[in-house]
Order: sequence, then C-alpha cells, then structure tokens
Amino acid sequence: MGSLIPLPSLSPDCSPEQPEALPLGSIRPRLWTRPLRKLTPRTSYGYAVIHFAAVVLGKPLDPWQQWLVIHLGELLEDGRPRFRQVLVLVARQNGKTHLCMVLTLFWLFVEKWPLVFGTSTNLEQAAEPWEAACEIAEGTPALAAQLPRQAVRKANGQQTLTTSYRTKYKIGAVSPRGGRGKSIDRIVGDELREHRSWVGYRAAFNAMNARPHGQAVYITNQGDDGSVVLNALYKDALDGTDDRLGFFEWSAPPGCHPMDADGWAAANPQLGRRMDYDTIRGPAMRVSKPGADPEDLAGFRTEMLCQAVPKLNPAINPESWANLEHVASIDTSDRTALAACIDVSPDLQHATLGVAQLEQDGRVRVETVHEWSGADAVARVREDLPGWVRLIRPRALGWFQGGPAATLDAEIRDRTKKGRHVWPPRGVQVLELQNDTPAVCMAFSSLVDAGQIVHSGQAMLTAQVEAAEKLPVGDRWIMTRKGDGYVDAVYAVAGAAHLVRTLPTSLGRPRILVPGATRTG
Repeated sequence: MGSLIPLPSLSPDCSPEQPEALPLGSIRPRLWTRPLRKLTPRTSYGYAVIHFAAVVLGKPLDPWQQWLVIHLGELLEDGRPRFRQVLVLVARQNGKTHLCMVLTLFWLFVEKWPLVFGTSTNLEQAAEPWEAACEIAEGTPALAAQLPRQAVRKANGQQTLTTSYRTKYKIGAVSPRGGRGKSIDRIVGDELREHRSWVGYRAAFNAMNARPHGQAVYITNQGDDGSVVLNALYKDALDGTDDRLGFFEWSAPPGCHPMDADGWAAANPQLGRRMDYDTIRGPAMRVSKPGADPEDLAGFRTEMLCQAVPKLNPAINPESWANLEHVASIDTSDRTALAACIDVSPDLQHATLGVAQLEQDGRVRVETVHEWSGADAVARVREDLPGWVRLIRPRALGWFQGGPAATLDAEIRDRTKKGRHVWPPRGVQVLELQNDTPAVCMAFSSLVDAGQIVHSGQAMLTAQVEAAEKLPVGDRWIMTRKGDGYVDAVYAVAGAAHLVRTLPTSLGRPRILVPGATRTG
C-alpha cells in the first residue's frame, strides 16, 4: 500500500486541509518493454521528435512524453522501427491528444511518410487530434510553407491534411472499411479499449503489410472484458510472444486503494504538473465511501487509475463480495433453512447446483455444490441431479423456468412411476422461480451490499460473480456476461438465497409461482 490519502479534515475556517508531500506523476511507466541497446539519437527517432516539438512547433513535449517517444522510436540495425506495434496505456487527461498530434506532424513533415492514418471509436473522436494537427500546421510558419493550396479537406468522412510532398494524414472511425484500399505507413489509434471486435483493427493494421517501415501506435486507458483487441495485445505483451510489440503502461498497481496517492502518480504522469491533485482526489473520495456505486468505482479504476476491470456495469460489487468471505460448511443436517437451485448457461455447456442456508445471525450462506461442463452437461445434470438432491435434502429445490434451465422442466417437475413416488424426494418441494428473475438478481445484489450474504470464496463462483454485469429489463435488470464465460453459478446461489428467504411455513404448501419479467440472458 502506498501513500494512502485520508479524507481531508476541516480547518477552523471550514476549508479542507491539504495533505502534504503528495508524489509527482511518474515519468517512467510501471510496466514497459526494455530496449535492445542504449537509446541515443542514432538508435531512436524519438530524439528528433523531441527537437521537432520544441524547436519547430514551439510546443515542447512534457517529460513523460519525451521518455515515451524515445522508447517507442527505437530502431533496429537496418533502420526499421523495432516495434511494428506500440501499445501505450495511460490514464485519461494526461496529454494523449497532444502526443498524437506531434507524432503525426513529425511523420508527415520530417520523415515524409506517404500516408498516416488516424483512427478512433468514431469519426468525431478521430477528428480531435486531426483538427489539432491541421491548426498547428497552418499556424506554424515552417510547416505552412510546406502546405499546398487547399491542403485541408474537411468533407465529412474524407478529412485529409496534405503536404507539398504529397504526404497525407487521413482519419477514419473503427469499421470494416477503415484503412482498406490503402497502403498505410503509420497508424495512430486512440481508445483501443473501445474495439469490441477485430474487424476495424484488422482493416487498418493489415493495410500496413506492404510497408516494412510501418508502425502503429495505440494510446488508450484500460478497458474491461469487452475490450477484445486491447486485451489480446495486452496479453501478448505480458507473455512476450511478439518481439515487435512495444508495451508501455502507466497504471496503479493491482489492489491499489482509490485514495492511494502513489497509485495516482503511477497512472497519471501529469499529476502535480499539468494535472491538479483535486482532479483525482474528489472522485477518489466519492468511490471510497461505503455503499459507493460499483459502476462508478469501476469507471474510476479504468479512467483514473488505468486498471483493467472485469466489467464497467457490475451486477455485484466485487469488493463487497470479497469482504463477505468466511470459510465454513453448509450444515445439511439442519434442513429447516436450506434451499437449492439449479441453473444452466445459455449455450447449455455449463450448469451449477447452488445451495443457501439461513445462519443464526440472519445472514444467508451461499455455496456451489457441483458443476457440470461440456457438450453433455445437461444430459449429466438429468442423470446426477436426483442423487445430489437426495444427498443434500433441501427443503426446496428451484430453477428459473423462464431461462435456459427450462430445458430441465420435465425432469424437475413432480413425477411418479407406476403409482410410486420417485421425485422429488420426500420432504423436498420443487419451486419454480417463474418469471421472477429481475427480483432475484436485484435482491441478491442488495444483500451483498448490505453484508447479509456470506460465502467460502469458491474460485469458480467468485470468478462468475466478478464477471456478472447488469442487463436492463425495463426499469429493472438481470445478470449477464459479456464475452466468454458463464454466470449460471451466480444465478444458482441467488435463486437458492431467494428460496431460503421465502420458504413456505409448511412443507405441504403448494408450489410458489411469482409473477415478473422473464429471463432473457
């Protein structure tokens, strides 16, 4: 833990007292690719970029930007850039746009690459650094002298800056057509975290295949499970599987508290320079309060601490869940307050049997009993479920009749064989959670926030809890999972918790049917 900043107290004049000795933003990233040799003006074009920004543009790069361009500009012995791709992660509002603009103008006017392509999630975002580059080029005498008449084309979707050397800076949004039909020499990509598929990335990057000196620089803050391109490149960088992928990450270390000033400095190189401490302190205080919105906390971590989060709209607060871990066992000998629930993933490849038990202090202990995975998961549930229910002997067994578990309807409903009672086991009621999914999901989330759930920290269940996101259903929501993975274990324990809290007072009471909205994910 670094320098934990306390919530400011009030001075006699009622103004907040300022913490002392706050750290400056780190010029060097926390994680980065080491150079192959000593970096000098001969072995890195970054020194020329620094000179160009200061002397030609009159807009010097800040210390962290100078460090970065020296390292991303590393050259191989044959003069090609060492890195064909450069992945830069840094928190928001640290000067990414200015850096992109300087690099682009250097490539156009100094190195004179025929085509520089700028891309972002949409054309409006891609246009921001392009417009800055056009303004600087036209307003800088040394560059303006190298511009032809009508150098700037502003037609929507065809924004282009052209020099007298016939070098061009074009922009485009992330799309299947972005960059196609062109041979691109340099790419500058903003907000790679928003690439939710590979289509736009491949369209631009593959247009660089015939350019041996090509280089793509992607600058972004961290993302979530849906940031498929960023996550894949990030994994390659950490694994070292691509020796032409440069990686530079300014981020707070994992587990960093939101009020840790050392974490702020690690993710924000401009902190204490161009960024005021209050810019981060206020939001950090807000997300650190008890009961803070988990989505707000997730957004703070990705945008201001540059930390990856499993999701940005969490169904269950992961920090609250972590605080509720208390290893113990379900007491199956006490059936008076024990319920079970079975759920199946939408692709029918995974299923989980969960249980819940009311403890003496009123909290609900939840655990998973068994999981099934694979193409035959549902078939094995049909075969195994009666044995598990007889072993556990809950007062109630439930399933979400409006969800994928409906595939088990015939097996779970009451049935007899030749006049002999075979299912469910005596003393076990089968209770449909019919169309009650939003209420179950929202209640379970509230119980976690209120500290009324306790669990043993089972790895599979915790992983699914951390991956579960909200999916709106009218003015309510249910749980879903973006990308690969499942949340059936969360549904199973949430359903069991709902049942154990609403168990009928008599074992002979008829099946409960609760109206509501149907599960769709």
